[in-house]
Amino acid sequence: MVDLLDPLRVKGLILKNRIVMPPMQNLLATTEGAVTNNLIEHYVRRSKAIGLLIVEHSYVSLEGKLRKKQLGIYDDSLVPGLKKLSSSLQGTDTPVVIQITHGGRTSSMDITGAEPVAPSPSGDARELQVEEINALTENFAMAAERAIKAGFDGVEVHGAHGFLLNQFFSPLANKRQDKYGGTLENRMRFPLEVVERVKEKVGGKLLLYRLGSDDLDSSGTRIEDSQKFAVKLEEAGIDIIDVSGGLCGSMPAQLQRTQGYFIPQAEQIKKVVDIPVIGVGGIKDPKYANTLIQEEKVDLVAVGRALLKDPDWAINAVKMLKAN
Repeated sequence: MVDLLDPLRVKGLILKNRIVMPPMQNLLATTEGAVTNNLIEHYVRRSKAIGLLIVEHSYVSLEGKLRKKQLGIYDDSLVPGLKKLSSSLQGTDTPVVIQITHGGRTSSMDITGAEPVAPSPSGDARELQVEEINALTENFAMAAERAIKAGFDGVEVHGAHGFLLNQFFSPLANKRQDKYGGTLENRMRFPLEVVERVKEKVGGKLLLYRLGSDDLDSSGTRIEDSQKFAVKLEEAGIDIIDVSGGLCGSMPAQLQRTQGYFIPQAEQIKKVVDIPVIGVGGIKDPKYANTLIQEEKVDLVAVGRALLKDPDWAINAVKMLKAN
């Protein structure tokens, strides 16, 4: 029986266990999005005893920035700092990938100085033109190239939590009538084009996709849609699918009563793909995380807020499970 402490081989890398530190915004970058010593210390402190570390969402272009001190990956000038971050983590034997994102309609002119963009008009956001969509695909590709130059073991494309790629996938946010909207096939088109170009840039490195699997709205993304999307993502070369919420966000109030609130969605995704699936959702009990692996509900378990609260969570979890 496989458990939480068993290694997992993915794309030539060996993850020493099934514990994942998911991408969590910490706002420790400079206002230009550059790496700081405090940011490096934050990750080094939590990197020990985990199988995979995913660095927080980093914006691929200035108009996609979400917060004043969000980490950036939009310009070549940021690569030296990112390289310092990745090299600081290499001694832990923990593979490190970085998540790349664009806020879309959730970005603000107060932060970016630019009008927000979206698949369809929404609030202050204007609709993207096709040539702009193509340019954004290249923004993601160039960000991925910077990540590899900076020494990361791979990239996670952020397609969840109501950000731009998730907005294109969700019928709640995408009301377009062209090839990028309407049918499920059309709503998947832009995210898959991004994956294709990012794949070209990362080469043999790890490629993850954070899937906004459920909007928790009867008119929005349903898990059946996400299962079809997951199959397409695997066909496109994704190595690991990281299952989370859609437009409902990462911490939907209606699902926060128990641990593992997105595990049911991850289970459904795992049924239709042959690549590893990460499950998430307020997980803090090592024994519960271990059971998820033993029962083959997911292949990897992301532990977020518990690691933020206690940097030694993984170290203590390993000790506890080895003692039992």
